[in-house]
Amino acid sequence: MADSSEMEYFQRRIQELEEKVDQLRLSRRVLMNLVEKVEREKTFFLTKLEKENRKLHKDNYKYARWLLKKNKQIVELQTRLERQSGSN
Repeated sequence: MADSSEMEYFQRRIQELEEKVDQLRLSRRVLMNLVEKVEREKTFFLTKLEKENRKLHKDNYKYARWLLKKNKQIVELQTRLERQSGSN
């Protein structure tokens, strides 16, 4: 009789442990899916930031060139004015 109740106990215990293993497998799958989702979002965000960074660099380059051009024009106009006032 003791062997029978021990056997039932161990069978229940095995069943409980198998259920816990199944729950752990499910939890692991859920966690792995979340990790994959976070990695995809991170990659998307980094790609977006890199694209924005390239755009800002390009715009900054254009603006710097424009400023240099305007500065050159100012210097040329100042030189003309100085020549004209020196002639008078």
